[in-house]
Amino acid sequence: RELLPPWLVIVAGLTGIVLLCVSTKDVPNVLPIFQYGIILDAGPSRTILFIYQWTTTKANKTGVIRGCSSCPVQGPGVSSYSDSSQKVGKSLEPCLNWAQKEIPAEQHSQTPLYLGATASMRQLNLTHPILSDGLLAALTVALKSSPFNFQGAEILSSPEEEAFNWVAVNYVLENFFKYDWQGRLVPSGKGMAGVLSVGETSTQLTSQLAEESQAAKEGVRLQLYGQRHSVYTHQCPCHGTDQLRRRLLSLLIQ
Repeated sequence: RELLPPWLVIVAGLTGIVLLCVSTKDVPNVLPIFQYGIILDAGPSRTILFIYQWTTTKANKTGVIRGCSSCPVQGPGVSSYSDSSQKVGKSLEPCLNWAQKEIPAEQHSQTPLYLGATASMRQLNLTHPILSDGLLAALTVALKSSPFNFQGAEILSSPEEEAFNWVAVNYVLENFFKYDWQGRLVPSGKGMAGVLSVGETSTQLTSQLAEESQAAKEGVRLQLYGQRHSVYTHQCPCHGTDQLRRRLLSLLIQ
């Protein structure tokens, strides 16, 4: 057998040490091509603008995203502007201007922008539908005037909202996919977690149904990372934080 030259052994050893010591985050991507998306979460107490980022890499036809940054909108939630809908658009301007600085100018027209309103707007739509329609119209005008690709402003149903929460939790837990030792996206092989969401007036339990035939009419069907999921939300009204606080206060008074 021929022995390797001493200099080659030394070079190979040093290369191995460098590879073991250098963290993967220290190795820059080669010509990364990022795409961006903006979500405005219009909740009961406030609105938050989130910027997301992803590359062209997909896992079974579904994109792999990561949150970049966020901007809390100053002031109350959008439903609080029901008597002054002309002001709701102005409240979003500081965060929209901030987003224009965070996202490269050449990407503005290609960046989707979407607003989803939740519980307080659902309640307003039930009690005063004309006011809620006026707010959505004012939000649409304000968001269309931005340089981003406006995709809509709408009120999410409770099952839709909880389905999105379920997706977010299982995404963070890497239940849809994981990275193998070579950095490739592969199925995680893990089961899906259920989500217990405690709000001010109610609590929701969202989980995946075992069989497609069990899906109720109000269930949500999703196609993610090459798999189909039927997600169902069980509502528990009068079990929110407000009711728990009132029960505790009643016990203390007694």
